[in-house]
Amino acid sequence: MAAIRYLEDTVRTTRGLQALALRYGNFYGPGTGIANDGFMVDLVRKRKIPVVGNGAGIWSFVHIQDAARATVSSVTHGAPGLYNIVDDEPAPVSSWLPALADAVGAKRPYAVPAWLGRFAIGEGGVSMMSGVRGGANGKAKRELGWQPTCPSWRRGFVEGLG
Repeated sequence: MAAIRYLEDTVRTTRGLQALALRYGNFYGPGTGIANDGFMVDLVRKRKIPVVGNGAGIWSFVHIQDAARATVSSVTHGAPGLYNIVDDEPAPVSSWLPALADAVGAKRPYAVPAWLGRFAIGEGGVSMMSGVRGGANGKAKRELGWQPTCPSWRRGFVEGLG
């Protein structure tokens, strides 16, 4: 995270540097880990990804095709700066993980307390499950002229994993 913050600060503050940085949400769709044949969906089907702690960590997603479209838009329309390339609905783990399980025909994920989760995924993993916050895409929409064709992971998990 420190390296990413350093890069983003450099993009924002270096005089004479004309650069932009795209902050992508978690990719899903064909060719990603969250696809019908993806490694993460395989783990969900095997119930190997539980909701850890309160599951209140807010994740942002973006369909891989929307990410590609945003990248093209950034090259053709982007002014220097930082852009969040995410869908319209950041969501807590406690919402999106069971919905992903439902979408791929898997059983609901287990729930484990944070203290137990630390043994398997460490403090960083527990933070991802319970403390992170999602991103907003308003700037990318306004300044890049980009609109996600899949505005919510809710529909994307059902229709866009193929």
